[in-house]
Amino acid sequence: MQIVTDSGYDLSPQQKEGLPIHSLPLKLTLNSVSYRSGIDIQPEEFYAMLEKTDAMPTTSTPSPGEFLELYQKIAETDTDILSVHISSGLSSTLSVAQVAASQLPHLNIQLVDTRTLSGEMGWQVEAAGRGALEGWSLEAVLQRLAQIRAASEIVFTLPNLSYLIHGGRISHLKGLLANLLGIKPLIGVDKTDGKYYDRGKARTFQRAIQAIPAYIASKFPEGTHLRAQVGHANNPDAANKLREATEALFECDWLPDFSISPVLGAHTGRGLVGLVFAPLSSLPA
Repeated sequence: MQIVTDSGYDLSPQQKEGLPIHSLPLKLTLNSVSYRSGIDIQPEEFYAMLEKTDAMPTTSTPSPGEFLELYQKIAETDTDILSVHISSGLSSTLSVAQVAASQLPHLNIQLVDTRTLSGEMGWQVEAAGRGALEGWSLEAVLQRLAQIRAASEIVFTLPNLSYLIHGGRISHLKGLLANLLGIKPLIGVDKTDGKYYDRGKARTFQRAIQAIPAYIASKFPEGTHLRAQVGHANNPDAANKLREATEALFECDWLPDFSISPVLGAHTGRGLVGLVFAPLSSLPA
């Protein structure tokens, strides 16, 4: 079984190592220059560039032809292909992959909408890669992904809403009002439609960081044993504060921190910090 994905996921370098996955990069354009996220430009370089420009980046998906070429190439080794993608509620990548897959009816291409992105999507991508390494059946891997998708959640906050507003990912009116009032939202991704929704608000960015574990505590009792992972957009100080605040309320099995990829950071700007979490008891063994 071959695993295909896109660069809408985030994992730490330790998690990525040795994973047998084929990733088609999402693309971003900044100052009239186009980059393939994670290939032509890395997070540290991208966020440094943002600091030096007032220009707003734009993003785009791979083309159907790029998916078609990749599917045909890897099918020479194995015609069973699991294609795992960023939420269809936030990107058209899945629909582009569907167009390509429909032109290859002789291949067994199974498409998965993760209904999320970034580190939470990364958990599903990693599970698919581990399953392929261990020789699991397609059905067994799909079941595992469904369990992870149902159990996990991502919540993030950010100091500046301008990039989200520009990218059209949140209501312009709500975003502008929040910016004017200095309100910092907690944002999550709904598993029904895979779109962004408010999970809470705080008056300052520092309070928003503290509000993330408080939000988790509204769902699970304090002391719950969590699998957890912090991600950030070039903001290690905020990442440390979020980890400390979460540890004050929960028992955590921590995965290594991950950096928000350039193509996702194009919609958030520098400074974002977020947490992927799931009760350990709800995850597959």
